[in-house]
Amino acid sequence: MTRSENILGTMPMGRLIFTMSGPIMLSMLMQAVYNLVDSIYVARLGDNAFLALSYAYPIQTLLIAFCVGTGVAFSAVLSQRLGAKQMDQASSVVLHGGVLYFLCWLIFFLFGLLGADAYLRTCTDTPSVIAQGTAYLQVCCCLSFGVCTQFPCERILQSMGRPAGFMIIQGSGALLNIILDPILIFVFDMGVAGAAVATVIGQITGAVIGLFLVHGLREQFPISLRGQHLQPALLEELGRIAGPAILMQSLSSVMSFGLNTILRRVSETAVWVLGVYFKLQSFVFMPIFSVNNGLISIISFNYGARDRRRVSGAIRFGMLLAVGTGIIGCGLLILCASPLLRVCFNAGAQALALGIPALGLTALSFPVAAVNIILSSAFQSLGHSRYSLVISLLRYIVLLLPVALLLIYLRPASAFLCFLITEVGACLAALPMYRHVYRSKIAVL
Repeated sequence: MTRSENILGTMPMGRLIFTMSGPIMLSMLMQAVYNLVDSIYVARLGDNAFLALSYAYPIQTLLIAFCVGTGVAFSAVLSQRLGAKQMDQASSVVLHGGVLYFLCWLIFFLFGLLGADAYLRTCTDTPSVIAQGTAYLQVCCCLSFGVCTQFPCERILQSMGRPAGFMIIQGSGALLNIILDPILIFVFDMGVAGAAVATVIGQITGAVIGLFLVHGLREQFPISLRGQHLQPALLEELGRIAGPAILMQSLSSVMSFGLNTILRRVSETAVWVLGVYFKLQSFVFMPIFSVNNGLISIISFNYGARDRRRVSGAIRFGMLLAVGTGIIGCGLLILCASPLLRVCFNAGAQALALGIPALGLTALSFPVAAVNIILSSAFQSLGHSRYSLVISLLRYIVLLLPVALLLIYLRPASAFLCFLITEVGACLAALPMYRHVYRSKIAVL
């Protein structure tokens, strides 16, 4: 393979998926470590500080949802143009993607400036939780231009078959976060706001590194915006993919907010346990999503090149890898729930009594969720984003919240079983959808 060839169309599939997903997986695991360390430090400030992070979590995930959803469209369309050797159109995709990411930053800047306090007041009546959560969200949202620059850089590198750049961008930001957290939270006595400042400094650093790495691709992909102008047709193409993808990713924020509201019917300890779960489950789902992210570029590129064998092989191998990760994660969380709660989160007797069985119940959903995530990546890459949206609606809203509410009333101790019931229901809907997509899009290549 020569340097000018794109590995997405030439490298053996198993090796390619590891090559594309491995660096992303390492960087995401580093992010998960950062999130855990961040939570450990904040938990030392008291239960109200950790609750503030738990209530801020839906907005953080909403910001990432906008970036990831836009990135799905950006990566899919860019990879297809590169696979078809349409380099001028690929440069145009970069311009249009940049416009969409600027709009993402503007939306969250306005929210942080005008809406953060009002949002926290809808979540809780505790003044210290409101104050700490508002300070955290204002910093993260108003200074989110770093993450909104970081994401398109990662997608360009990924689409060019340079996944190590993803690891460098994400990893450098996460490492800087880990270093700055204790300094800003405790040494400078900034509290929860210090955690937010450490986060945005890491994101801005990652963005600067990302721009430098993209500039280094100028020989293989000379991005030229000279003479480019906004094309309504291209914006429509990106929006047609990005809209459902953003909505799909945003559902996790609605889910978090909805579950917080439902679990408050039990106690704020249940909300606390849910916050712990979201921190711990990232160690399982981030590796699975790294496979998902790698697959979007691989499937899109080879679909553009009309290579049926590589498209179907990517989906099959990605599925095995993701489900295996889910099974391992399930076993580890069940075995380690007690020491994690005791050592990392200073859990008291009440939190342990609720948290240990709750985390065990949530872990059972991991392997089934992996199937749904990989099928969603296939739908997005092959132009069926609406199917991904349907699956996400089932996973995050249509099934999850009613099932959780029903379990709260019928058997509160089993409320966290709602994740497993929901993932099984969504999987039963996703499998026939994939059969249709395979016959209509892959089998005819």
